[in-house]
Amino acid sequence: MPSVVVHVAVAGLLATSLLSDHFDSRTAMIVMVAAAIPDLDTLVGLWIPGGHRAVFHTLLLPAGIGLVLFTDRIGGNWIRRRWGAYGVRVAWVSLVALLVAGIGLDLVTNGVNVFYPVHDQFYSVSGKVEFSNQEGVVQTFIEPQARGSTENTHYGTGFDLARGPDPAEEERVFPIVKSGRQLLLGAMSFGIVGFRMWESRNK
Repeated sequence: MPSVVVHVAVAGLLATSLLSDHFDSRTAMIVMVAAAIPDLDTLVGLWIPGGHRAVFHTLLLPAGIGLVLFTDRIGGNWIRRRWGAYGVRVAWVSLVALLVAGIGLDLVTNGVNVFYPVHDQFYSVSGKVEFSNQEGVVQTFIEPQARGSTENTHYGTGFDLARGPDPAEEERVFPIVKSGRQLLLGAMSFGIVGFRMWESRNK
């Protein structure tokens, strides 16, 4: 599964591309923190068995936030009155980061509990698209794979190794990057974000 560093790195790329003229150090940090929020359910999983990848990885979270932002847009524009176009842009880009970099990356890696707590079922949308000279176009994305519920599914983390009490003296691993691709993505993202921050301070 992607580490928090990878989630934040992808959010950094979203910030640099979507914040446009509103990009600065503060807005970049807000967007990157938004992408890290779903992984807080790693800690919730210590008290709610199966809570990791469920409690804050549910698509109901960004749907609810999106509804609030949309209602504000058509009902009173409180965000715009309080923070102007800057605040509106940051709010929507943070929502995109939460959905894509925070939840989406895990959905396409090992799966998330997409409609928790309304429907307690983990799904994974990982697969492939390829062209075969014998079978033509082959894809495996359209059939999401059910992976169990919070009752029988546990994603181990450095905080919570196993369902129930953790084994004594077991190694606790907190991943930073787990492949060369993740290292390249992280280095590229943080390099771009750092450059944009430097650029925004020197305008």
